[in-house]
Amino acid sequence: MAETGESPRNRVIITVLGSDRSGIVAAVTGVLAEYEANILDISQTILQGIFTMTMLVELPDVADAFSQIQGKLDGLCEQLDVQITMQREEVFRFMYRL
Repeated sequence: MAETGESPRNRVIITVLGSDRSGIVAAVTGVLAEYEANILDISQTILQGIFTMTMLVELPDVADAFSQIQGKLDGLCEQLDVQITMQREEVFRFMYRL
């Protein structure tokens, strides 16, 4: 992922994991577009039928943007049969010591 040297409070890491099927990227990016979130970096791969995607996303400077987007993404988990996690960038970096 791109390294900018800073970690603004409104940046998050979104990860998606599940069986490969059409529409996963469209659904996730559709939610982000709905809230005018900006995808700063994206990586995806399919390994033996398992789809993984990691995104660095800048959320809009709007109250409750994190929880609103998280709620929409949670709804996609059941619909698409995938796991989606969203963490603030500073938490992700601390957990994985990046």
